[in-house]
Amino acid sequence: MSLQTNLKGRLRNTSLPKSHGLMPVFEAVVNSIQSIEEKGETTNRKVTLQINRSSQNSLDLEIKSLPPIVGFTIVDNGCGFDEDNFRSFETLDSDHKIAKGCRGVGRLMWLKVFDLVEVKSHFVSDEGELKLRKFNFDAKLGVHQETVSSATQSHTGTKIKLVGFDDSYRKHAPIKGVSIANQLLEHVLWYFVRQGSAPNIQVEDNGEVFDLDKLLEEHMHSSASTETIKVREYAFELTHIKFRASVNKKHQLALCAANRLVKEESIQGKLPGLYGKISDTTGDFIYTCYVSSEYLDQHVRSERTSFDIAEDVEGMLNDVSFKDIREAVLARAKEYLKDVLAENVKSGRKRVEDFINNHAPRYRPIVNYIPEDLLVVDPDKSDKELELHLHAQWYEVESQLVSDGHDIMKPHNEDHIEEYKVKLGEYLQRAEDLKKSDLANYVSHRKVILDLLQKSIERLDNGKYAREDLIHELIMPMRKDSGEVLLDSCNLWLIDERLAFHNYLASDKTFKAMPITGNDSTKEPDLLSLRVFDNPILVNDQTSFPLAAITVIEIKRPMRNDMREGEDKDPIDQALSYLEKVREGKVTTKSGRPIPGNNDIPGYCYVLCDLTESMHKRCRRANLRITSDGMGYFGYNEPSHAYIEVITFDQLVKAAKERNRAFFDKLGLPTN
Repeated sequence: MSLQTNLKGRLRNTSLPKSHGLMPVFEAVVNSIQSIEEKGETTNRKVTLQINRSSQNSLDLEIKSLPPIVGFTIVDNGCGFDEDNFRSFETLDSDHKIAKGCRGVGRLMWLKVFDLVEVKSHFVSDEGELKLRKFNFDAKLGVHQETVSSATQSHTGTKIKLVGFDDSYRKHAPIKGVSIANQLLEHVLWYFVRQGSAPNIQVEDNGEVFDLDKLLEEHMHSSASTETIKVREYAFELTHIKFRASVNKKHQLALCAANRLVKEESIQGKLPGLYGKISDTTGDFIYTCYVSSEYLDQHVRSERTSFDIAEDVEGMLNDVSFKDIREAVLARAKEYLKDVLAENVKSGRKRVEDFINNHAPRYRPIVNYIPEDLLVVDPDKSDKELELHLHAQWYEVESQLVSDGHDIMKPHNEDHIEEYKVKLGEYLQRAEDLKKSDLANYVSHRKVILDLLQKSIERLDNGKYAREDLIHELIMPMRKDSGEVLLDSCNLWLIDERLAFHNYLASDKTFKAMPITGNDSTKEPDLLSLRVFDNPILVNDQTSFPLAAITVIEIKRPMRNDMREGEDKDPIDQALSYLEKVREGKVTTKSGRPIPGNNDIPGYCYVLCDLTESMHKRCRRANLRITSDGMGYFGYNEPSHAYIEVITFDQLVKAAKERNRAFFDKLGLPTN
């Protein structure tokens, strides 16, 4: 196939991600390494990668900014473009160096990223003479201007100049020479850690020289360790490498083909204890496992940026998937790192135990059903991240329980009665533990709500107290009724556990908007709309007759001391007034059914406030009795047929804690 004839079509059909703009440059370096090996010389082997930058002054206002990269030059002292190598270059998909993993398409990558390739190469001709071959290569003309002339130097070698760095690739490439040198080292690392050695490779950038041997020495934590494993019927060579922790890397799996790095995959957290930096006796390091195999060589795509390998091939016996490779490599990595991971595993397990004991006891009943590896986490995980992780495991346990429940309820004919009893017993135990977890979650939620309530009644840094809206929202979301919120969103238990049983619940709603009364009074607009936090929470218990009851809860700002006579300033009078308005509108059930004896429906009025001097006076004027602990008042108002209870915020918190203390103690939650 003629290179000239098919070049444009092949370029159009060749893909190269924008993030891989340096791949053609690195592949040129690999070609130089192979050319040196082909020459057979064991000394004075050298490859130089020169970074060519624009000579024009940069428009960037930063003095230290680097000029943009316009191309690269690769120089080696290999065997050069002799007749065989040149004919191979002119042939797409050449198999000239197929034994070395070459696909004959590397030159296409050059033209995907660069406008022009200029080649000068000294080689030994078939007649044994040293010659110089020059040619250019671009997308329009292919190989052109080829000449062969007398040598201008005394040894073989090639100089390849990549000209015109495409902007779309350049903007995704690193700008600093040291960064490019580090990426090149990763790409050709196999040549350094294999048996034998790599030639001396240097990166030159505007007077700076980066020697890859020295970079490797700086990066390597210790010598590499190699082994061979079998995945299905194929051999895979593993090279375990520890990089110094100063290297900006993560623990990863590096899949190679034809001695090149092709695909990297993070394994951070994929092994218990493998997170962040890990340490051995000589210090911190980052772990990478390089994987190579003939199987990977055979399945690498022509552009060498990925593989034609499925993620999973379950049920297909002859193919190897990424999942197969990953699982096999991770098993060996776990063994290789077992000593250094032990301390991390211990710390990660303790992090989970402490979090469950102190913050999330709901997960304690299901710990035994979570795989041990999933109970080891990065100790630096935030509480939020850890909660999400444990919740995901809880969900898996619950899903498996549901699945097993269907199987348990439909025993198979071949099941032995004793075996079935054992399965049923195990299932019921798991179900019981999961329900314990649900109960623990509910109790933990109550502890959090009580802690929030405690904070909301304390004096702020500015010396003032929080508005009553925060307390109101803790008890029930504002401007909602029972048709708009779930019962789980309400915390009426803070006041009285019985308030959870209701037919209709309204928070910060006008009487006109309530379906349980026909009262459309607008006598107190400031109280019901503008001063929204003085609006009541209204509860209508039961739908049965004649056991209906109306409860009104009025909330005032902590330490408020301006209570005085009048419906708009006296919270007791205010609550009783609300009760009368509901009765005047003829109370009905939520569905509109009438309730007999509207005026006789008992009322319960709760006033949540602090007992300031003015509030003490209002309670005494209402003929209420102070409680024995001095933290509230109670009494019965005969004309309104209503029970009244004034509760201080401190008493509200104290009583709620006492009612729930046994549950908190059972879960080990602090109550102080």
